[in-house]
Amino acid sequence: MHQDAPTREPGRNALLFIFITVMTNMIGFGILMPVMPRLIMDVTGEGLAEAARWGGVLALAYALMQFIMMPVMGALSDRYGRRPVLLGSLVAFSLDSLLLAIAPTLSVLFIARILAGGLSATYSTANAYIADITPPEKRAANFGLMGGAFGLGFIIGPALGGLIGDEFGHRAPFYAVSALAFCNFVYGWIFLPETLRRENRRAFSIARANAFGSFRHFRQYPSILPIAFSIFLFNIGHWAFPAVWAYFAEERFQWSPREIGFSLMAVGLASVVVQGGLTRLIVPKFGERRAALGGFAIAIIAYFGYGLATQGWMIYALIAFGALGGVAGPALQGIMSRTVPANAQGELQGAIGSISGVAMIIGPLMMTQIFAKFSDADAPIYLPGAPFLVASALTALAILPLLAAFARIQRPRTSEAAA
Repeated sequence: MHQDAPTREPGRNALLFIFITVMTNMIGFGILMPVMPRLIMDVTGEGLAEAARWGGVLALAYALMQFIMMPVMGALSDRYGRRPVLLGSLVAFSLDSLLLAIAPTLSVLFIARILAGGLSATYSTANAYIADITPPEKRAANFGLMGGAFGLGFIIGPALGGLIGDEFGHRAPFYAVSALAFCNFVYGWIFLPETLRRENRRAFSIARANAFGSFRHFRQYPSILPIAFSIFLFNIGHWAFPAVWAYFAEERFQWSPREIGFSLMAVGLASVVVQGGLTRLIVPKFGERRAALGGFAIAIIAYFGYGLATQGWMIYALIAFGALGGVAGPALQGIMSRTVPANAQGELQGAIGSISGVAMIIGPLMMTQIFAKFSDADAPIYLPGAPFLVASALTALAILPLLAAFARIQRPRTSEAAA
């Protein structure tokens, strides 16, 4: 198939492919949770404590590569089109999962996680594809659909890892992910059209294709950087969930791993309902700005509730309520995507992805240290929920630049001539 211009109009298959691609990447991330400790112990011959230390270093390597490569992938898609970047990434992701499955040493695990962090950084390209095929007024809804893919992947990944790992061994889940990614590649090769026309393509520039370069580039859009800073603060706060949830639940409520797993499944289900469904109703009804501010307000209350919860049933009530805060991200992406021209959508999504990457580097370390300080016997105040209170404060702080940005929103430019 010729790559330079669309050969047919994207249909339902195209959006389904993007959904499955994002979900597959999230499954690949989530499937590590139950089996990665055993895999590390297998290749190092060490115990669980040492495996946890190496697991943290592996996570850092993954996060750094996500940060570096997200804008690169977005800029490559602006130059060569969305289709080759998405399909090439799926092939690489399939091969990387296979490498994890057969890894004989810790060094091979590091290589695999570095490759996974870089080559699975396709969220920016996926969002650029959505921006290509969706009218501006409907983009927030479809960005929300991608959030639903994340949530669904978060449900499937850990469950699949535990189920297959228990039945067939701790390496088997990686074979499953490899096969799934390859099947998605074949599906995309058959059904996925290119959406970025030749006249909308731009030369690849390393000055723009890095996180800091893309941040500098978007200074010409006055509303972008304040919104980006809000997203950054919000994302740091959000890392209280994956970083300390299991520790917090066991310490505060004496939950078993089974109960912790059920709670994570509830989080994923709630995310799918909101981001994959309710966002399409809420954003058009209330508008992108109100949806964003309302989502932040809900998150502030939910985090505060987690931090002070005294009974396990409260957590499930807060999960259902707090999931509504998920409308904020798609609403903000919709606003930002309408502020830049068509041939800069890949860089925009790459910059947003880089923001998430920086938060992914900072957030887990920050939240785990806060949890440790307020949970040990020598804590000045015993408060295991302290990370969630910090997340609530960060989200409240994030509203300020958001309000400033909304006061300066500009109409989207139709040309990149001034760039």
